[in-house]
Amino acid sequence: MKGVKVASLGVSLRQGIKIVDEVSFEIEPGEVLGLVGESGSGKSTIAKALLGYAGPGAKIASGSVIVDGEDILALSETERRERRGRVVSYVPQDAGMSLNPGLAIGTQLIERLIHGRHAESRAEALGRIASVLDAVRLPADRNFLARYPSELSGGQLQRIGLAIAVVSRPRLLVLDEPTTALDVGTRHEVLKLVSELSKEMNLCSVYVSHDLGVISAVADQVMVLYAGRIMEYGSSNKVLGAPAHPYSRALLKAVPTTLERKQLQGIPGTAPDLKSRESGCVFAARCPIGDDLCATVEPGLVMDGASSIRCYKPNAPENGAHVIALPLTRPHGERICSVQNLVARYGPLEVVRNVSLEIAKGECVALVGESGSGKSTFARCLIGLHSNYDGAVKFYDRTLPQKAEGRDKDCHRRIQYIFQDPYASLNPRRTVGDSIGCAVRHFFPGSKQDIIRAVLTAAVRAGLSPDLMSRYPSELSGGERQRVAIARALVCRPDLLVCDEPTSALDVSVQASIIELLRGLMTDGLAMLFVTHDLAVVRSIADRVVVLQQGEMVESATTETMFSSPKTPYSRDLLSHALNVQPAVAS
Repeated sequence: MKGVKVASLGVSLRQGIKIVDEVSFEIEPGEVLGLVGESGSGKSTIAKALLGYAGPGAKIASGSVIVDGEDILALSETERRERRGRVVSYVPQDAGMSLNPGLAIGTQLIERLIHGRHAESRAEALGRIASVLDAVRLPADRNFLARYPSELSGGQLQRIGLAIAVVSRPRLLVLDEPTTALDVGTRHEVLKLVSELSKEMNLCSVYVSHDLGVISAVADQVMVLYAGRIMEYGSSNKVLGAPAHPYSRALLKAVPTTLERKQLQGIPGTAPDLKSRESGCVFAARCPIGDDLCATVEPGLVMDGASSIRCYKPNAPENGAHVIALPLTRPHGERICSVQNLVARYGPLEVVRNVSLEIAKGECVALVGESGSGKSTFARCLIGLHSNYDGAVKFYDRTLPQKAEGRDKDCHRRIQYIFQDPYASLNPRRTVGDSIGCAVRHFFPGSKQDIIRAVLTAAVRAGLSPDLMSRYPSELSGGERQRVAIARALVCRPDLLVCDEPTSALDVSVQASIIELLRGLMTDGLAMLFVTHDLAVVRSIADRVVVLQQGEMVESATTETMFSSPKTPYSRDLLSHALNVQPAVAS
């Protein structure tokens, strides 16, 4: 079987403005290529171009995508459509959203096989489905095939997405961040499946992710992208173990690890917009070693040993701040929140059972566990969004009413919540300045100037430019939207911040700056409950860790104790699935 060869791939807007330019790579059968980089780097644009797609207002301007000896881009749209799924297949970030909720799983698996020019008999199709489901470790019995997507767990849905993608035996498999929302155990299983399926089926696979730990676990080759250009490309061991490009090194400095508690470094500045990519190195404005040549003449992509790199100064030493280890403990103030024997239910079903914890001023308590362990339900009980519970939630020794509407205005101000998806929690018809100002007007009525001053103070404290206050949520990046959500919470001057997976969908650089921002707020006395499945983030920010398993608290310990000597098999199992990147570069 032949592999995949992509040459000089370019995608641009209709006006000729380049989104992705001069992207070339080769993948041998059984290998996985990882595409990494910040939002806007071109990862998903390249992934879709491999199927012959370009986004609205864009076009594939140049290049070739040769799969098994045939150029996908040279085909007509009808011919491309016929090859999608059969020659080139795609696994989206959220398999549940891509499945038809009104069709049984078995129907969605078989329809690709029994229709079209290469249709098989129903008996042949069912035999192949059974084989694929066995490969992704799912049952193939009639009862399972009769289930609907709503009856499956997140891990099962993602495996079904993989099964649908590979059931037609494609030559190229494109995976677009398929493990972003999964807990560590499920993610481990899916990544293992991707590696095994690629080798067993001789697939050429492209794996898109902003998570360098995931890429280090699954990819044979790694391509680092920035502003639509290849910055570095080579073997996973070389690019992630001993990166040569300043951007690759900067990404790795921003990655948290479960191995130590360290200060994280975001990358200063922002990526250039599409109209500012025409001269010089696109990374020059943010590069710690850039000079006038870098700013005026774009470097070419040249071989550097076994890797390709676009830089005039590969492996050059960098001056500036170093990543430093943080103290393992720090002093805390008085206890401000306590939960006693919480039992939460959905109808008669108990999803949290007898969980108790305390949070002190300036302390961060992390709540971890697999999907379905009750983490978010527990957090929603604290804020009053889930009221079907027994037990007591106390704030400064005062027992709070179970429902949010029963709590007074001061309580609403002093306990704030940051949701996982900031876009869904912001009003799309309000400017971000008005969204933050709405909270000010509600809790601190005053003059227009007072409100504007409070909004700008909160925005700057959250790391936002005052220029963004006139924009709408749709005009901001994911990291900027999350900062708006944080600013809206901070403007209320809370004592307790409940964070529900606030960094799960962010780039490592943005995540690093958000974590450092929250760490600074705790120094000022803010208390936090931090709900997450990312154990590396927990090691970086939390003082104590509470582990939930199927609604029960199985372990509670200081962060250092939890990561150095976990007491329960479940905690040890969670930690065993953590993914760490350990570059052999000085930081």
